Amino acid sequence: MTAVEGMATTRDGVALAYTRRPAPEGAPRIAFVHSLALDRSLWSGVTEALDGRAETVALDCRGHGRSGRPAGPYTVEQFADDLRDLLDHLGWPRAAVAGCSMGGCVAQAFAARHADRTTAALFVDTTAWYGPTAAADWAGRAAAAREKGLASLVPFQLTRWFGDDFRAARPGLMAELTGIFTANDLAAYEASCAMLGAADLRASAAAIGAPAAVLVGADDKATPPEMARDLAARVGAGPAVVVPGTRHLTPLENPAVVVDALVRLLDEAAADSRAGGRS
Repeated sequence: MTAVEGMATTRDGVALAYTRRPAPEGAPRIAFVHSLALDRSLWSGVTEALDGRAETVALDCRGHGRSGRPAGPYTVEQFADDLRDLLDHLGWPRAAVAGCSMGGCVAQAFAARHADRTTAALFVDTTAWYGPTAAADWAGRAAAAREKGLASLVPFQLTRWFGDDFRAARPGLMAELTGIFTANDLAAYEASCAMLGAADLRASAAAIGAPAAVLVGADDKATPPEMARDLAARVGAGPAVVVPGTRHLTPLENPAVVVDALVRLLDEAAADSRAGGRS
């Protein structure tokens, strides 16, 4: 079905750009949240593969893409509430939520804060906590961008995001992502880095009651498999699925695995609903 571009407004007045793909009445609904310094196009391969099977929406988070770029500070809870406001704008009472990297932190916050609006949750290449040195690590990333410019971080980002063979085979995609990354507002990037440095979702994980799954690239150095396994245990998602030959952006490097995981989650959520929900 034809994708629809739109703009929503959060309760504090920030414009959120989004792409919605309609589906036949009664189809499940899924909201997608992207990673740091990228935009909703991260999910294009996944949403296109789900066309007609699910109604989907992918947004540009505040400070990213074509959405508003208000001054920080930012929090993952604020981003989660932005997603709630987008669902209100669309008239969606409930939806599954899928997030990658930063978006996975936002999806965790959404599923915990808005459990009554979450039918299922998929967390991809993400973590509940970046560890004891997180604040300093993310501050260092922001400082490098400030001192040397975002373009200086591109080689590091591309090798962190994707395996060597994938990068070599997809030069057009690498150029597209470089353009998205370097177009970021520096202040918004710094605020987003600080947000991730401060994020600690370990305590709220127990509040996630919807069917959930965790995926991670086997070669992910940013949020490695041990982080994914810890997250899966905290949300009761069963074993984390480790995707071979994949680094940190599985929705782009291996979208079929993400689609399969979502289809299984939607089936589980539907069965859950027929059974009257979880206790």
